[in-house]
Amino acid sequence: MKTGGQLIVDALVANGVKRVACVPGESYLAVLDALHDTNVDVLVCRQEGGAAMMADCWGRLTGEPGICMVTRGPGATNASAGLHIARQDSIPMILFIGQVQRDAREREAFQEVEYRRAFTEVAKWVAEIDDARRIPEFITRAFAVATSGRPGPVVLALPEDMLTDEVKAVEARPYMPVEAHPGRKQVEELAGLLEKAERPLVILGGTRWSDESVKGIAAFAERWSLPVSCSFRRQMLFDHQHPNYAGDSGIGINPALGKEIREADLVILLGGRYSEMPSATYSLMQSPYPQQKLVHVYPDPSELGRVYRPDLAICAAPEDFIAALDGLAPKTAPRWAARTAAMHESYLKWSTPPMEGPGAVQMGPIMAWLEENTAEDTIFTNGAGNYATWVHRFHRFRRFGTQAAPTSGSMGYGLPAAVAAKQLHPEREVICFAGDGCFMMHGQEFATAVRYKLPIITVVVNNGIYGTIRMHQEREYPGRVSATDLTNPDFAALAVAYGGHGETVEKTEDFAAAFLRARASGKPAIIEVKLDPEAITPTRTLSDIRSGK
Repeated sequence: MKTGGQLIVDALVANGVKRVACVPGESYLAVLDALHDTNVDVLVCRQEGGAAMMADCWGRLTGEPGICMVTRGPGATNASAGLHIARQDSIPMILFIGQVQRDAREREAFQEVEYRRAFTEVAKWVAEIDDARRIPEFITRAFAVATSGRPGPVVLALPEDMLTDEVKAVEARPYMPVEAHPGRKQVEELAGLLEKAERPLVILGGTRWSDESVKGIAAFAERWSLPVSCSFRRQMLFDHQHPNYAGDSGIGINPALGKEIREADLVILLGGRYSEMPSATYSLMQSPYPQQKLVHVYPDPSELGRVYRPDLAICAAPEDFIAALDGLAPKTAPRWAARTAAMHESYLKWSTPPMEGPGAVQMGPIMAWLEENTAEDTIFTNGAGNYATWVHRFHRFRRFGTQAAPTSGSMGYGLPAAVAAKQLHPEREVICFAGDGCFMMHGQEFATAVRYKLPIITVVVNNGIYGTIRMHQEREYPGRVSATDLTNPDFAALAVAYGGHGETVEKTEDFAAAFLRARASGKPAIIEVKLDPEAITPTRTLSDIRSGK
């Protein structure tokens, strides 16, 4: 006989769970008690949104479901921010929520929410476990749903009294992944399309990638001399120094790359959905009928043809598709090799940061210094805001598993993700970029980094405004500033108050020494970079935007 709480933990261990992010609550004390006797690492976080984002980051970097536990009502609704990120980014995650006791349901009891109604739009599957004997069944299914097809978050609600029931249940077994594989005829048809093409292009995106599949797609691109682009915030899928890399398809795309995508006669879209942001609001490829011939490879059949009608649809995860390409080579030398080389040169020029700008601090030289002084396996995390352009455009990602950033454009993600990434890879440097507005969304998780001695380095780009919104405001309503100014703390002092290391950079030339001191401190660190609000983008000022330049 075991309690429901013990059965929950047994099922997690059976499915290989090594870490859990949580904010504790009385509604699931039985689960916390069962965790006490295991080797599962429990990261106690300061807000449920941050905990869910940490679980998202684990899922993002490992391909295995990140696990988050929160209490009912306000705890669950706080966590919904992380659910939305995982849903739009196709990240495997399981959120366990304590629930009111079964005999109080439908009375609007204390902190009661009916999660099947509340979270259906931001989760792949939502369920409530009424019978403790069925816990192994529900959790095994949760792992399968979270990882199969298009991955995503699963929500399981746990009535408090169910968790203390003592029952006899079957022993939990690990879930079994189910895969779809490309057919031989589909691979032959792909080869035929490539042989006939004059301006082909590959766009990589989505999840369910691995080191092996990233290496495999590079080898395929080399054999066919194919230019390769990465989708929005999926830059780590291809080495940016590789001669076949053409740049990222995302917000602020290189105009030359945008032109090449529009004029391509064959696009191989591999792993991603190519949604609104990477497609420039569906203008690079028209929906529902692209002007290019389209090969769409995706692991979930419900997404194939949903937005774009492909000429060839292949239901497969990247790894299985790429394995099927092994040995597929052109019959003659590809005709587009010179075009591929020119696209890479265009990318290198586009990703070289400007060395000048308004104010005493220029981000261009800072990014150039970081490129020379960080290892290839450094993990970069960020949330959302104009500051992120400096990372996405000017950092040249070299390896898989080095990027954690939300395609959903969610602010506050970078710091919790950095905490999770450092806990997962303590031997690697983790750098979080955040704007002043973005940092304050989940800045309290810096305390989590201090508690668990996780020496992340957070670069807070402080311009005193909600920069992206101000940029749009000045474009649409020039000179009419409203609701976009911010009053901020002394971020370096805040880091010290938490028990970390703090630095303030007010001149470009001070950044390198500040960063090296932060690295040497061995503590979680915040480097506040005071950026002139005029430096709103790498190439335009707020004054330019206000005047319509």
